[in-house]
Amino acid sequence: MNASYIAICSQDIIDATAQELESHGASKVEKGYKAVYFEADQELAYRLHLMLQTPSRILEVVRRGGAGSLAVVTNQARKVKWEEYFRPDSTYLVEGVAGDRGPNAPTGTLISKAVRLGLEDAFRKMERPLPTVDLKEPKIKVVAFLLGGELTISVDSSGKSMHKRGYRGEGHPAPIKENLAAGLLRLAGFDGTQNLYDPMCGSGTIAIEGAFMALEKAPLIHRKKGQFGFENFAKFDAQLWRKVQDACRAERLTEPKAGLFASDISRNYIDAARENALRARVEKYIQFRSGSFFDLKAPAETGLLISNFPYGERIGKRDEEELINFYKKVGDTLKQKYAGWTAALLVGEDTPYKFIGLRPRRKIPIDNGGIPCRLLLFSLYAGKKYSGPEE
Repeated sequence: MNASYIAICSQDIIDATAQELESHGASKVEKGYKAVYFEADQELAYRLHLMLQTPSRILEVVRRGGAGSLAVVTNQARKVKWEEYFRPDSTYLVEGVAGDRGPNAPTGTLISKAVRLGLEDAFRKMERPLPTVDLKEPKIKVVAFLLGGELTISVDSSGKSMHKRGYRGEGHPAPIKENLAAGLLRLAGFDGTQNLYDPMCGSGTIAIEGAFMALEKAPLIHRKKGQFGFENFAKFDAQLWRKVQDACRAERLTEPKAGLFASDISRNYIDAARENALRARVEKYIQFRSGSFFDLKAPAETGLLISNFPYGERIGKRDEEELINFYKKVGDTLKQKYAGWTAALLVGEDTPYKFIGLRPRRKIPIDNGGIPCRLLLFSLYAGKKYSGPEE
């Protein structure tokens, strides 16, 4: 039997999340605001928690309905089958999310309190002890979203944020989150069958996420026992969970279908990227090298070149002329060495990226850690003559 779920993601990569869900067999996939709604049976849901790269959280919907007042919110919460989720030792927290604004709109705190009252009433009716509220590390996290008189009550089935794969150490001042890196790869059209190269790889996140895709490896397969929220649910099926884990491990390819390459001008960053890849257990599939993007040869004849390029807020204030010269050199390098490739460059919105001198076929707005950016997609055709900055 299918249940309803919500995949929480950045609005910028929502298309990538919807595509990813469909590729894994989720049904009734529908995009919302910073969320993709879908349905799955329990086995597929377990699999999606392991395989999905772009969401930050997955919520299992336990109740939907109209709620024109806080009293109705409480009544809706009374009707949830909490016994399917709460064990005798369960602790919990209710996160109220207010979708409406205005003087008469209930706050998140009031929504949270209303749901908690309904939950407690439900336990009293079942003649079961009331579960304990834990504000720091609850075993069950309930999320209640109220917008326009419509209430959605969910439980957090992913637990620890899904972007935390567990492989990344310290050592790079401007990392990109793992789920955003995976989203950029999907938006750029990467499917694991093309050569992939990140010439300014930093901590190696983009290359590592690309390796997961190329190997069809579950990015969260190494998560420790008990770190998924659904493992705390009363209805948790440990035998089915083991079956799904074993299947995901068995399906992983022994070799990627194309080359995976990463370089950086800093030897220290390359060492850190290699260590991260080793923790992700994909290090042997990525060819790392140190050196300047402008000096190194292209690692293959064709492929996808993708990178999170330097921009002012990310690496400290830079001289405008220095950035202009940097982007000019980027454009020259792409024209001279990467004919036949496609390129996806994440650049700051307010940087002089037009001096790359190539017209992107697409510009996708991206928020990277609060910094407005653009993902520029280029097709680099062999034999084409390029001239001047982009208008």
